[in-house]
Amino acid sequence: MYEVEIISEFNSAHRLRHYKGKCEALHGHNWKVKAIVRSDGLDDLGMVMDFKELKHCLKKILTVLDHKYLNNVPYFKKVNPTSENIAKFIHYNLSLKLKKAESLKVAKVTVWETDTSAASYL
Repeated sequence: MYEVEIISEFNSAHRLRHYKGKCEALHGHNWKVKAIVRSDGLDDLGMVMDFKELKHCLKKILTVLDHKYLNNVPYFKKVNPTSENIAKFIHYNLSLKLKKAESLKVAKVTVWETDTSAASYL
């Protein structure tokens, strides 16, 4: 089993609905995102996948979130924009982008809202 991982970032604001505390108010984060892709084997070049291609796929997803008020992003109009749900959103969309390659699987997406607080979706 092989894994490759990349780290990227985006900036956005959100508010947690029905949360009793200061995170219920509008606030922003400089989010850090790590995506891990897994494969049983390697391609003809000896890679799980090209880092450049993986970075491009992730960047396209993060463009939907970057410098946005997350509560207005269609997915998060019904789903609370918690770190856990943001990780799931990225995981799901990255999986769709990699679906054509049967050997690739998104193993894990981790989203940090601060340097000391992160959530993952596997």
